[in-house]
Amino acid sequence: MKKIKSIVMFSAFAAAFTLTSCGEDDKQTTTPAVDTELSGVISENKTLTSDKVWYLDGRVTVSGATLTIEPGTVIKANPGAGAISSALVIARDGKIMANGTASEPIIFTTIADDIASGDVISPNMDAENNGLWGGVIILGNAPISASATEVQIEGIPTSDQNGLYGGTEPAHSSGEFTYVSIRHGGTNIGSGNEINGLTLGGVGSGTTIHHIEVVANQDDGIEWFGGTVSVSDVLIWNSGDDGLDTDQDWLGTCENFVVITPNGGSAFELDGPEGPAATGTHWFKNGTVYAGENIDHLVDWDSETNAALENVYFYGLASGYAASADFSPFESFGGDMSGATSNIQVTINGGTLADLFEGSVPTEVTEVAEGANTVGANSGEFAGWTWAAASGELSKIGQ
Repeated sequence: MKKIKSIVMFSAFAAAFTLTSCGEDDKQTTTPAVDTELSGVISENKTLTSDKVWYLDGRVTVSGATLTIEPGTVIKANPGAGAISSALVIARDGKIMANGTASEPIIFTTIADDIASGDVISPNMDAENNGLWGGVIILGNAPISASATEVQIEGIPTSDQNGLYGGTEPAHSSGEFTYVSIRHGGTNIGSGNEINGLTLGGVGSGTTIHHIEVVANQDDGIEWFGGTVSVSDVLIWNSGDDGLDTDQDWLGTCENFVVITPNGGSAFELDGPEGPAATGTHWFKNGTVYAGENIDHLVDWDSETNAALENVYFYGLASGYAASADFSPFESFGGDMSGATSNIQVTINGGTLADLFEGSVPTEVTEVAEGANTVGANSGEFAGWTWAAASGELSKIGQ
């Protein structure tokens, strides 16, 4: 969320893999037909069908209507720049019904991607290419802890009132968003102002979100700004900043997740309320983090963090990181860590836990040999429909 990171090549675990290729006749055109181009505000109910490739031209906002996306649909975004970067925004008074399946995921990607409906692996893009368009932003009326009851989401200019989120409806529904892969996004619209792969601002518990993959986003994979929505079965691969980021007193649960190799940020950046005091805890349960050599922190807390981790396995730390004075995996260990967090397992490649935690090992953390972990994610939920699984990356890191 806080800084732009350069894209670097994978660490030692990620040997180059061969992408499925296709002939010229199989490639999708990068020239959209008029009837498949989306732009401006969608104010009437609309359905995106899987028999066409759809195109985002600039910031596309769903306001006062429902956008339905069929399983297997591919949506490609023009690059844009700055405030006119392409993105899909679901305003507080809009709704999205995007339900892919394990055999027909919905894919958001760049117009430069030759992928077609029915494909999982891109025929021409690398999983490191990022910042080529914006991302998906879902906003709701659930409570947040900020400077006001409602505020403007990051990544959207303040002149656009459809960027407001937050309210007084904890059970508010923004719709359904399932079996979706979001790729190559995170363009920068201004200094320090980027778009996450999936941004959830004030999204309520009536919203259904599960089976989400974010690949090569220049900023964070998923970021929550307050709200009460819970999310499950999440895979973040090659985020340019943090894998999973929370702010403004989010009060939900993220369960069954994998974070693979953040390129310079943290696996987690967990911040607490910015306004009224926290009213509860948000949870990350049953997850696996493959750290890689370019990670800043495993968990980056602030002094107000109201977060807890349970049954999470960290490994893949580069040899020698444990002894590095510049590497602080749990930056401040604040919030509810001393009470609610439990069953954290870590595999060390060289050094000891005492080295890794600079002499003070939290009681919640246990060292285990690689492959001997008894906690972590259920990778079966990502089989078939994610790029990471289809390319073999999950199996390479033992998931």
